[in-house]
Amino acid sequence: MEWPSLLLAGFAVLFIGVAKAGFGGGLGMLVTPLCVLAFGPKTAIGILLPLLCAGDAFSLYHYWRRWRVENLKFLLPGVVVGVVIGVQLVGQFSPRQLNLAIGIIAVLYVVFQVSKERLFRTVGAFVPNHRVGLPCGIGMGITSTFAHGAGPVAAMFLIPQRLPKETFVGTSVLLFTWVNWIKLPFFCLDRSMVNLPLLATHALITPATLLTSAKFFPLVPLGVWLGVWLNRRVSEARFFQLIYAILLLTGVQLIFNFDLAAPFR
Repeated sequence: MEWPSLLLAGFAVLFIGVAKAGFGGGLGMLVTPLCVLAFGPKTAIGILLPLLCAGDAFSLYHYWRRWRVENLKFLLPGVVVGVVIGVQLVGQFSPRQLNLAIGIIAVLYVVFQVSKERLFRTVGAFVPNHRVGLPCGIGMGITSTFAHGAGPVAAMFLIPQRLPKETFVGTSVLLFTWVNWIKLPFFCLDRSMVNLPLLATHALITPATLLTSAKFFPLVPLGVWLGVWLNRRVSEARFFQLIYAILLLTGVQLIFNFDLAAPFR
């Protein structure tokens, strides 16, 4: 790998740990677009999932039992359906089309984060239910399969519940732990290995991607430590502004595929 790709991937994996430590939750949405720029879409998705699972383990330790567990029964059935749909769709898209989809998700996430206070300001406390949870779960499963980008859909389900901040983070940690483990077998199995056509398209996690994941793994616990340190010393509001700007620019680049090297030729 060339050093620009190494830097992009290194920052992305570091951001996994920072976000999982409860600081700058929006960082999670920045991880996939940066890795896509470094590795390409399908390779990036396969490399990131084991690292996200590792980050979930660290997060569970920090937020153990600080969650609203009943949210799982409303969302997870839809998540399973959404993942099954998502793995079929991933195999039908070219790398350019996947870049476009991931870029659009990134830009829409920034728009959602900027406008969410206005969206939910006048809404009373929401009581979770299956009628809303099933479509939200399906949306989470599809977007998570495409870009590990279920954050906006999950936020739309959790934010209106008016959960205390620690409970909100803990519930998000538990939810994404389940989502990532649900995706794992679908990402590991190739359709040629099984007879069930809906079980997998083709393996996104391979020995080669696992080796790359292992090389970047030390950055995950380092990111967790950095996230804890940032929680104590840095204004999260200002940090978010920077992250949203980077995420917006990254999403626009994935959508329009500008030739960034042209000025240097």
